[in-house]
Amino acid sequence: MTSKRGKFITFEGLDGCGKTTQLEKLATVLKREGHDVVITREPGGTAIGEKIRAVLLDSRTAGLAPLAELALMFASRAQQIHQVILPALKQGKFVLCDRFTDSSEAYQGGGRQLGSKAVLQLHKVLCGDLQPDLTILMISDAATVHRARKREDRKRDAGKSDEGRFEMEAAEFFDRVLKAYLAIAKRKPSRVVKVNAGQSIAAVHHEIMKAFRKRVLASARNS
Repeated sequence: MTSKRGKFITFEGLDGCGKTTQLEKLATVLKREGHDVVITREPGGTAIGEKIRAVLLDSRTAGLAPLAELALMFASRAQQIHQVILPALKQGKFVLCDRFTDSSEAYQGGGRQLGSKAVLQLHKVLCGDLQPDLTILMISDAATVHRARKREDRKRDAGKSDEGRFEMEAAEFFDRVLKAYLAIAKRKPSRVVKVNAGQSIAAVHHEIMKAFRKRVLASARNS
């Protein structure tokens, strides 16, 4: 087992912005270059977390209080940090995570109007204040959410379990989410890189790789 700590990379943005696609493309490059890579997501990533995810994202979940929603997000996250993220980092692996605490600050803190303070306090207590080495924030507009909503509608119409509870929110909700994301990027410029998600998949990938090599690989060589 290597004594060198791995790197923790997170992907953030509105629903439908292409986070998962870009995460997988980065993982493909890293694996091709011989790195050990762990891919995970939030909420979820563990057996317990996936059960919590089903409650949080299923459009049939009704009446969930904003604070209960936030608590469940952190329950899934704390389990994942303990079971997946920290062990992988200790083994020197790259951990690529689709969403992390920035999502809670944006969606629950901003969208649900709970504010950032409660989110950041919970992160310190329940997550040991674990910070990503790099966060890719994919900037998109409400049109991406509309496409995600249509995708989940098709799943629901086909009788499949959907994950569209958040996509059902009004445009004002996502305006608040985006504003919260931009505030995080302004507060944490050394960690958060904004990428225009409206470009082609190849162009977005190029931007992400440029930021990754500059901020993660270069710092790893210098450490």
